Amino acid sequence: MRVCVIGTGYVGLVTGVCLAHIGHEVICIDNNIDKVKLLQQGESPIYEPGLTELLRGCIASGHIRFSSDLGTGVEFGEVLFIAVGTPALPNGETDTRYVEAVARGIGAHLHLGYKVIVNKSTVPIGSGDWVRMIILDGVVEREPDLADALKGGGTHPPLDFDVVSNPEFLREGSAVYDTFNPDRIVLGSSSRRAIQIMQELYGPIIERKYAADPTLPPVPVLVTDLSSAEMIKYAANAFLATKISFINEIANICDRVGADVVQVAKGMGLDSRIGEKFLQAGLGWGGSCFPKDVSALIHTAADYGYDAQLLKAAVQVNQRQRFIVIEKLQQVLKILKGKTIGLLGLTFKPNTDDLRDAPALNLIEELHRLGAKVKAYDPLVSQSGLRSGLSHVIVETDLLHLADGCDALVLVTDWPQFQEVDYGELAKVMHQPVIIDGRNFLDRKGLESLGFRYVGMGH
Repeated sequence: MRVCVIGTGYVGLVTGVCLAHIGHEVICIDNNIDKVKLLQQGESPIYEPGLTELLRGCIASGHIRFSSDLGTGVEFGEVLFIAVGTPALPNGETDTRYVEAVARGIGAHLHLGYKVIVNKSTVPIGSGDWVRMIILDGVVEREPDLADALKGGGTHPPLDFDVVSNPEFLREGSAVYDTFNPDRIVLGSSSRRAIQIMQELYGPIIERKYAADPTLPPVPVLVTDLSSAEMIKYAANAFLATKISFINEIANICDRVGADVVQVAKGMGLDSRIGEKFLQAGLGWGGSCFPKDVSALIHTAADYGYDAQLLKAAVQVNQRQRFIVIEKLQQVLKILKGKTIGLLGLTFKPNTDDLRDAPALNLIEELHRLGAKVKAYDPLVSQSGLRSGLSHVIVETDLLHLADGCDALVLVTDWPQFQEVDYGELAKVMHQPVIIDGRNFLDRKGLESLGFRYVGMGH
């Protein structure tokens, strides 16, 4: 099947490469010419485990190519994926200008033949019909004579297309794995023809031909209306974010009553109604999805006259949680002015180089405000040489330089590498052997045996 993916960010590039890997003919379109050139050379502009290897294999096989020419992509694709960014505006509303530009561009190049146009970007509820309208507006801008034929929501015979909502549920750092091993595939449309094409497109994935365990039953496919499909993505992320905020609230209570949130979470997770995932207390959630999706859902609710108090509380708990570490440092070190603090990790989660809304950024700014010197080491960021957006922090290239002269270390990101560190060597060069484990990730007894004062989160 011929596929066009518009946008080569996390979602678009992973989607395009994985669809090419399972045998489809894919063209990825991006208006960033430098990024297109990089991709044509087999280099990924983002860090995602396994992606570069798949990308180069698909280029070698001829199943994928890259271009900045939207018209070429629209003409080529039977299925057109819109996978551009939808960042949050300052008021929490979703910025849909890039989706609108792509939809209008599709309309400007739409000609003969049936097309399935897929909203892969996370868009506000109701965007499916809106995208259809914008596409038709683009058609009329190109051919004003078609305006009468398109009135009333109908289409001129040559302009045969349907819009499908197909939300993504990819985790950064596991996006390739998640594409081939999804928990479910959601397809929102009123068109049987479009749904059938999408099921054919995803057939090898549905049948688990590329899964880690191919003996599992087929991937569940939920077919629903456009608005429900769009809501599913927001509801899923809002629930997970709320679950994290909940266990962080419990952790803060555990700190005060002497309970251990690790054991509490274990006991909760054994309840089949709750489950163990997303019950790890820590510094809270960040990244590109949870913050903007929860804010967008709160904003949508307000647009329709509903005050989403639970979601607002989840956001408030998350914002406060980032500064709990500051309180713990003050309890141990008292005055932070003139102290040196080393951060273990910068990215919002391991196995990514993404710093968007990372808790580390809040910690850096607050520690700087309080007069502390801040250093940091991150397995990816430290080696990349990129320091954009990292003010008021010294990014070290190895852990010994990080620990040198520190009054405390703070585990910010639970990179697996941080469990293999020789902390005894780090303690020797520190001013004070103090460690705040912001993810309850490290071996408390082992660190204490090395002379560290260990402080966890409700632990």
